[in-house]
Amino acid sequence: MNPKLTLSYRTHHCGAPRLDLVGKNIKLAGWVHAQRDHGNLLFTDLRDQHGITQLVCDKEFKHFKDIEALTLESVIQVKGPIVKRDPETINSENPTGEVELKIEELKILSQAETLPMPVNKDAGYPEDIRLKYRFLDLRRTTMQERILLRSRIIDSIREAMHEQGFTEFQTPILTAPSPEGARDYVVPARNHPACFYALPQAPQQFKQLLMAAGFERYFQIAPCFRDEDARADRSPGEFYQLDFEMSFATQEDVFAVLEPVLHTVFTRFANGRPVTKPPFERFSYDEAMLRFGSDKPDLRNPLEIVDVTEAFRASGFKIFAQPIADHGAVVRAIRVEGIASQPRGFFDKLNEWAREQGWKGLGYVLFKEQQAQGPIAKNLDEERVESLRSATQSRAGDAVFLACDEPRRVAAFAGAARDKLADQLSLLRHEQGFRFCWITDYPMYEIDEQTGALDFSHNPFSMPQGELEALQTKNPLDIRAWQYDIVCNGVELSSGAIRNHDPEIMLKAFELVGYSAEQVEARFGSLLRAFRFGVPPHGGAAPGIERIVMLLADVPNIREVTPFPLSQSGLDL
Repeated sequence: MNPKLTLSYRTHHCGAPRLDLVGKNIKLAGWVHAQRDHGNLLFTDLRDQHGITQLVCDKEFKHFKDIEALTLESVIQVKGPIVKRDPETINSENPTGEVELKIEELKILSQAETLPMPVNKDAGYPEDIRLKYRFLDLRRTTMQERILLRSRIIDSIREAMHEQGFTEFQTPILTAPSPEGARDYVVPARNHPACFYALPQAPQQFKQLLMAAGFERYFQIAPCFRDEDARADRSPGEFYQLDFEMSFATQEDVFAVLEPVLHTVFTRFANGRPVTKPPFERFSYDEAMLRFGSDKPDLRNPLEIVDVTEAFRASGFKIFAQPIADHGAVVRAIRVEGIASQPRGFFDKLNEWAREQGWKGLGYVLFKEQQAQGPIAKNLDEERVESLRSATQSRAGDAVFLACDEPRRVAAFAGAARDKLADQLSLLRHEQGFRFCWITDYPMYEIDEQTGALDFSHNPFSMPQGELEALQTKNPLDIRAWQYDIVCNGVELSSGAIRNHDPEIMLKAFELVGYSAEQVEARFGSLLRAFRFGVPPHGGAAPGIERIVMLLADVPNIREVTPFPLSQSGLDL
């Protein structure tokens, strides 16, 4: 269908001409994408957002020299008849490739200077050039497709949320600071010298106030601002998220809302790749850290981590046995099927990688037909070898990789080793699609490694499991919260929680990390006031828009799906 056009400059877009227009005079306008001079004939590819049409003129045309002198990316308007191409010149890769426009009228709308980077091909230009000339970078077909994909995904999300009975609201941009885990951006308040607004890291308090106000299902495509370092899946400065909250809701209710939304959106844009069907698989935080070494597991990776501490306790392999006895270290193992016959260099490279991560190496045991082999196996008796084989469910031909340290540190290393092995063995493939899971039961508190003080491990506004009784009677490190993350292909799309809506529980939760009642009142008085006048139990989540688009566009960095991102160092180039 031809989109609605302003007919002053064109009657059709450049992706429209087909055989049904042969013989008709039409007007096109767009950018000069490429030119080919065949002596008496000059061919010009004209591009707009919708496609490319080939133009043709011969030396007899009065504006031939003007067209010949055009620089790439100049903007022109042309008029003329659509003609059918000769069979040998048909371009089957272009939807308009069976026809061309014979130029009868030409108007140069904008003459382009020499380009600092090409638009009609990807020449691998460095990011600083691409961001400085982002308007040119965005003209490239791949970038156009990604940004338009982003728009369609947001439309689809809005549609899915409306179908779930949610209403879209907009919350303030100029607000007060809130503890979201990053530094605030601040704006001077002109009428209040030495005072500042903060740009919202998330609409957390406002959406909870909307629940207190009686709006039971809220959402928005919310802009968020956080002064933090860039990563592949995190922008420095600003990003957008599908922020939603719902009243009279348990964790199960939140899951039942978000799962069909994500499944619908991903299925619509997955280009045939499989998408996890609801209900999504769930892992507690502790289980995820044991089995995957991460609370962001990529379930396309079939490798899992198991605990094999008992096989090494008081064993002859002192490198493991001594830390187990001295300070409660644990041993984690990863079984990989059928690679025991890999050349020695394969294992040497993995050892080298482990040393680059700050470890002494990556231990391994090779299960051959007759016996276990390798430096570690030599220090284990048959009973312990059998214990290791049984715990990892290994068979002849398998290799088991091993690491030993305190639980938190060895979990992170084993998780990295799991990813490294998947990469080395090409276990992750495009056609595996999108694998979703929930990570639940996060610790409410943790010990800050730098200060040694107790702190919130996730969202301070979450409801602790066990509520006030748990806060009063349990070791804080044993308390779990109604907090959850949604993860897809190893990317955390969203954190979420059932909120703490009870003022007494909220004051006690903050008291444990050193906040006095007066401090809580000063920082979060608006929430406490609302809670004291009646508020329903509520919860929600906030999946990142850029991360969703990044996955569906199959790109490694969210700057590839953001129209005007800041640079890696946080500059607008």
